[in-house]
Amino acid sequence: MPKWTLTTEFSFDSAHSIRDYDGPCGRIHGHTYHVRVTASSRKLNASEYCPHAVMVTDFRTLRWAKRDAEKGGLDHGFLNDLLPDGYETTAECIAQYIYEETKRRVPDGVELKVAVSETSNSWVEYEDD
Repeated sequence: MPKWTLTTEFSFDSAHSIRDYDGPCGRIHGHTYHVRVTASSRKLNASEYCPHAVMVTDFRTLRWAKRDAEKGGLDHGFLNDLLPDGYETTAECIAQYIYEETKRRVPDGVELKVAVSETSNSWVEYEDD
C-alpha cells in the first residue's frame, strides 16, 4: 500500500516565560522558534485551497502557526496569553499544542509529527500514536 510523507519547516518569533522557573527562563524573553511538521498519509486528499485529491495535506495548512498572532498564528505574540489553559510554554508543550491544532486542520488519516526548537542546537519532537 502506498504512503506519502511530506515535511515543511518554518519559523516564528514569540515571547514567553516559564511559570515558576528558577532562573532567567522564568522572566519574559523571546525566541525565534523553528518548527518542522511531518505529515504522512496512505491516500491523497483535497484541501480547503484545492478541491482535487492530489496532496497529503496543504503546506499552507501545516504552516498556520507562522501567521501573525493577531491573525490566528503564533508569530510576534506572547505565548503565555496565546496558548490555552493547560499548556505551559516549554518547547515540549508548544510542540504538543502545534500538533493538536494542526491535527484539527488536516484530513482524517493524516499522521503528524511536530518538532520545535528554541535554539539552534536543541529540538523536541511530539507525536501521538
